[in-house]
Amino acid sequence: MRTTSDIKGELLEEAESLSGEKANKGAVEKALEEYIKRRKPRKLLGLEGKIEPSFNPEGFLERRRKDVHG
Repeated sequence: MRTTSDIKGELLEEAESLSGEKANKGAVEKALEEYIKRRKPRKLLGLEGKIEPSFNPEGFLERRRKDVHG
């Protein structure tokens, strides 16, 4: 996807230096990938206690036994 962004030059230069990328595109993509990788687990942890699982460990194991043993 093509996009135009006004990014501070110092930030982009540092991102390029840290990522080892020579082009702006590669540095920005690596920075976004790293951001997403770090934020996803936090978002999941924020759901703890807010949703009720539709299974319990015993029911899960019983279903698993049936799947494995037919």
